Amino acid sequence: MLFQHEAVPSNTKLVGLAALVAAFNVQAPLRKRSVVSDQLIRGHVRESGAWKIYESRFDPEDTVQGHLGFAMRHEVFDLLVLKRVFDAIPAGEIASFVNQAPTGIPQRRAWFLYEHLTQKTVDIPDASKSLTAIEALDSKQYFTTKGTLSRRHRVKDNLLGVRGFCPTIRRTPELEAYAKKDLSKKAKETVGRVSASVVARAASFLLLADSKASFEIEKERPPRSRIEKWGRAVMQVGKHPLTLDEILRLHGILIDDPRFSGGELRKYGVFLGDHTADGEPVPEFIGARADDLNGLLSDLILANSRMKDVGLDPVIQAAATAFGFVYVHPFGDGNGRLHRCLIHQVLSERQFTPPGVLFPVSAAMLDWIDEYQKMLQAHSQPLMPYIEWTPTVQGNVEVTNETVDLYRYFDCTVAAEFLYRCVERTVEKDLPREIDYLKRRDEALRRIMDMVDVPNQMAEQFVLYAQRNGGILPKKRRKEFYKLTDDEVRNFESVVQDAFDGYEPTTRTPFSQTAPADDKQQEPSA
Repeated sequence: MLFQHEAVPSNTKLVGLAALVAAFNVQAPLRKRSVVSDQLIRGHVRESGAWKIYESRFDPEDTVQGHLGFAMRHEVFDLLVLKRVFDAIPAGEIASFVNQAPTGIPQRRAWFLYEHLTQKTVDIPDASKSLTAIEALDSKQYFTTKGTLSRRHRVKDNLLGVRGFCPTIRRTPELEAYAKKDLSKKAKETVGRVSASVVARAASFLLLADSKASFEIEKERPPRSRIEKWGRAVMQVGKHPLTLDEILRLHGILIDDPRFSGGELRKYGVFLGDHTADGEPVPEFIGARADDLNGLLSDLILANSRMKDVGLDPVIQAAATAFGFVYVHPFGDGNGRLHRCLIHQVLSERQFTPPGVLFPVSAAMLDWIDEYQKMLQAHSQPLMPYIEWTPTVQGNVEVTNETVDLYRYFDCTVAAEFLYRCVERTVEKDLPREIDYLKRRDEALRRIMDMVDVPNQMAEQFVLYAQRNGGILPKKRRKEFYKLTDDEVRNFESVVQDAFDGYEPTTRTPFSQTAPADDKQQEPSA
């Protein structure tokens, strides 16, 4: 037996959402599937890949109500699948399920979600006002908002987003551990221990590194002027609330030729992939239909505000907003860079980052590019079988079926974990390393210039070359310092060795030490 082109485990049968998807031919990928086995299972439940296998004691009644009850009690909430299952199920089936136990938690959750997601009304009376309100999502298992009470259902709507755009993020041990680290406080303490001058220079190098990495992720090698322009734009984020106008403004800076930015959302299809020799598109991922973009982005912005207003963990909010944006893919070009810019927008607006400092998350993503790309593909590839399209004469794609739900609802847990790892690396490694290097460099420069009144640039170059070479000036560089005596060179080398004593050269090279890009360029003065 196959389910969505994958073999169902032997001696089992589909239950919960999988059974409903199969029964109603629901067009949506179910990433976590439940089955009941006719054999004993140690611990009563076990997992095998995407399958969760239960003992027969969990076997529900083989009805819509039985499988819906199983899903509400045992399964991870998949709003995309639930929405499309609810679209397929007659409202009378939901009424029958609720009437089985009008005060039950699974019944009221299903009833609320049905009416919330489909905007259809079930023909049953409002829940009793005496009932204790329950949560739409269990806040012990999911990141949630404080929510507002739906009096009809006596259910608190604590979803992260709104009906038109709503990610879910599970409270995994990894995310719980990150939240407890208080990385924002740690970053501010690191910055607070050094002078404003060092912080400013470290921030400048971190910004440049992030800007360069964001272009490199897209396999672009723009001129330095364009990288610096984009870096200046990124430092403006967070000063204005996230609106459609702000998204368009940032995109206009990113695509700085007005002929190609246009100041508006795309009016055509977009895909990631390749073309055949005949020019036929071979898409790996297809963005949302152009007709759906205004609604999707408006609701994304509403969801972002909702998460911000309740004080949701800023990194969780940044992941939900930024990855949701890149899945929608609202522009013809620049979506990836703007998606990473939105991470900075949220972290800055929520004052998660120290003032004037940008976390180079793009540099971490570039270093972990394989993991980054696999994560994006793990989200997008399962959606492709449910997107119908035809090629256009321009070698583009035109989507021919209703796909908006595919971009409205998604599980952002893995993306949030990945983003938190990037932030952690910045706070615990990149930022301290950058500051430590600059402090040691400043000390070496001060001592060198106390010995000999050399020009700043000469001292900076000497420190750079010697530090890179274990404290010894490379022989090929000696001619550049021909005005120095051999004794002066040895004294300078001793200063560099002392200043960098205990420094860990095996760690990743500081961003400020990566300049010059080649031997013909000079390191920018601090």
